[in-house]
Amino acid sequence: MPYVAIALSLMPSVYIKTYGCQMNERDSEQVAAQLVAKGYALATSEAMADVILLNTCSVRDAAEKKAFGKMQTLAAELRRNRPNVVLGFMGCMAQSRGQELIDRLPDVDLVVGTQKFHRTVDYLDDIFSGRREKIVDVEEEAGSQSTIREHLLNGNGHKAVTGFVSIMQGCNQYCTFCIVPYTRGQERSRSIEDIVAECRGLVARGVKEITLLGQIVTSYGKREIGEKNGKSAFVQLLEAVHEIGGLERIRFTSPHPKGYGDDLVEAYQRLPKLVESAHLPVQSGSDRVLKRMHRGYTRERFLNIIEKLRKAQPQMGLTTDFIVGFPGETESDFEDTLSLVREVEFENAFIFKYSTRRDTPAATLPDQVPQEAKEERNARLLGLVNELGAKKYRQCVGQQVQILVEGPSKKNPARMMGRTRSNKIVVFEGSQRHRGQLLDVNITRAGLFTLHGDPAILMS
Repeated sequence: MPYVAIALSLMPSVYIKTYGCQMNERDSEQVAAQLVAKGYALATSEAMADVILLNTCSVRDAAEKKAFGKMQTLAAELRRNRPNVVLGFMGCMAQSRGQELIDRLPDVDLVVGTQKFHRTVDYLDDIFSGRREKIVDVEEEAGSQSTIREHLLNGNGHKAVTGFVSIMQGCNQYCTFCIVPYTRGQERSRSIEDIVAECRGLVARGVKEITLLGQIVTSYGKREIGEKNGKSAFVQLLEAVHEIGGLERIRFTSPHPKGYGDDLVEAYQRLPKLVESAHLPVQSGSDRVLKRMHRGYTRERFLNIIEKLRKAQPQMGLTTDFIVGFPGETESDFEDTLSLVREVEFENAFIFKYSTRRDTPAATLPDQVPQEAKEERNARLLGLVNELGAKKYRQCVGQQVQILVEGPSKKNPARMMGRTRSNKIVVFEGSQRHRGQLLDVNITRAGLFTLHGDPAILMS
């Protein structure tokens, strides 16, 4: 996450490095915004910072190892020349490991859990004032779901076009492979009024597109709000956000297939600001594996949802997640996953090799799949996803699509980029004057999960 340093500040400077999902990115942004509000500076690199915070992920073993290794390196390299630099862990690994992190890495000063992000500024104040030396806080806190409100929307001299709003915390699904319910806690939802007020504030600051965030975003408000007039709490929220003047687009992530009731499918037809894009994590195409994962749906149920979505919006962009090598997954189970991919033809997919997470049921299941088999299946699935995705992208050549221009392309800053309603990236020759515009673009060629085009007005 790029941050701009605030020059001539007498307060300490902070650098935040984020691992993992969009929820983690949003949490880091909130902490950064609170730091700025308190007078702290945001450093552009670790070398310039008085405080270095790693916002961590526990979903995969590799993410934990990467964050832990990074902190070891920081402690070894920085503490020699800058003994007063403050080092801290935040997020999911901080929540699951707690005091263990300081026991293993005595140079760490601060460990902040997933319900305590809003306490980070106060804890840094305590450390710098000398009131406390080492702080570990991973306790639950009532109402923490409503503390993630602040935003940093300005960077590189330009206003942000897109914004992310956390609508809930926690997860009640307890998939057997997942540690999230243990690191994020039970589901806790904000009120519709509170969320709408935050969204209005973003739009007033120039945001044109808002993505609603939740661990299982479609489970929003089940207990706190409930169903009304045949509409789930999540659809009620979509309707309320849709009414905000000046907002152009609404997205959400990540849902669960079980949350796609007929009311949500119908919302795609009825609410024009709700873009035709859906990320539905299926994880496996095998009913036997889905049951072992405790996913709560079958292959047939998943395919039925896809059929309804495409009937409601024929241009629906569909992406998904897969886990390969789940304990007990046979070659036949994996072939079921490959056949599902061929049947649905996803635009793209995130593919993960199963890794054991301590304290999760799957960690002790029999028939753990050898690493070599995971690697081989991962490569085969990735090849198929790329092949079918490339086909989908090639079909866009010659079409005219609408994009929301977000800013310079990350890979080529000399060009501009935007996203279609179906969440495809389009790169084109433009300038900063296009930023924030809804622009019609003629697609001229397709790369691997990137489209290239020309503004339609220049082609007429």
